[in-house]
Amino acid sequence: MNEPLSAADARILALESGTVHGHALKLLLLEPGDALDLDTLRASVAQRLPAFPRGRQVVVDDGGVPSWAPAPAVDVAQHVRQHRAADPAELRAVVGRLMSEPLDRSRPLWTIDVIGPLADGREALAVRLHHALADGLTAVRFLESVVFEPHDAPAHEVGIRDPDARPPRWSEWERMPLTLIRELGHPGSRSPFDRPITARRALAFVDVPLAEARAVGASRPGHATVNDVLLAVISGAIRRRLLHHGHTPRMNAQIPVSLHERGEDAAASGNRDSFIDVGLHLHEPDDLRRLDLLSAQTRERKRGHDARSLDELFHALVAGGPVGAFARGLADDPREFALAISNVPGPRVPVAVGGRRVAHVYTSSEPGPRHALRVAAISNDRWLGVGFCVDPEAVPDVELLADAAHDAWEALRAGSGA
Repeated sequence: MNEPLSAADARILALESGTVHGHALKLLLLEPGDALDLDTLRASVAQRLPAFPRGRQVVVDDGGVPSWAPAPAVDVAQHVRQHRAADPAELRAVVGRLMSEPLDRSRPLWTIDVIGPLADGREALAVRLHHALADGLTAVRFLESVVFEPHDAPAHEVGIRDPDARPPRWSEWERMPLTLIRELGHPGSRSPFDRPITARRALAFVDVPLAEARAVGASRPGHATVNDVLLAVISGAIRRRLLHHGHTPRMNAQIPVSLHERGEDAAASGNRDSFIDVGLHLHEPDDLRRLDLLSAQTRERKRGHDARSLDELFHALVAGGPVGAFARGLADDPREFALAISNVPGPRVPVAVGGRRVAHVYTSSEPGPRHALRVAAISNDRWLGVGFCVDPEAVPDVELLADAAHDAWEALRAGSGA
């Protein structure tokens, strides 16, 4: 029996266009070793795919309603493929081409591309999943279920919130005016990323040592989180690049917030997230002071349960037809947020593919119309891997942005003494 997509998943699917393909990337960089055997990898994926049921379903039009339906067959050879690359620049070029290509709607909405081997013996796996198939947390469950070698450590719970702790709905609406002021009442300047985009993509990546990021956060008076440190790294990078061009506007970032609840089906729960908007404080020249300002904002939003309140609001507005669409358009305006910055927890223990340890994990999501830069991060047991994805015609030299993020991290680490 076919199953209609959730409202959130259907909305994501409807955003596809000639320039937006709707998928996200998980890039796994393996330590040097013997080259992966493609047939062995395909056989492993085929054997384990039933553990992630959505991976064997396709989207169909069921009487005008987009629905999940069993795929007649899953030809794993069409989903698990290989590309050659000899160095990191060629690897980034291959990944950019993959992010520029839509997934085949006639097949399940995922692919795994083996890239390499590089000259130093490393290989990469570029795992693409359509955002309608999985959000960030559910994509990690796909990796655990289908890609990583089985291990004894439990995966991150898909649910991070206790459904019994949900505040009463009247309380949500009582807080709504203050929530709207905090989240949508401080538009920024015209965004430097408010530009038309094409289907082309370019990517760059940077690593932040996870233990040191925790130490930097713990050293601050307000005890900043790793996510706060990530925001400081990204805002520091943007400030450095915009100063190079002689301009530091007032900019906000949208931070996706998971609303998954404990006990949900990892593969079938769909997209369950909301957001908060925070000012990036690009005017502040001191990286540690900017971290403190960002941390204070995120604490205030958490105390106010802003993400859940906004989720309640937009669900209510769906029934408002044009009114709801207008309100959503205001929230998505590039002056409300110039770019989105997401962060999901990845594997907490060392993991492997084909007997090769996964040294680094990165993630990337697509930019969108009038939001030509997208930043996403994922952690493993040692690193926070940060991915920058742009339309290179709108935002050239994405590698320089990653370099600036490295400089911002070094400034935070040196200044904190961590």
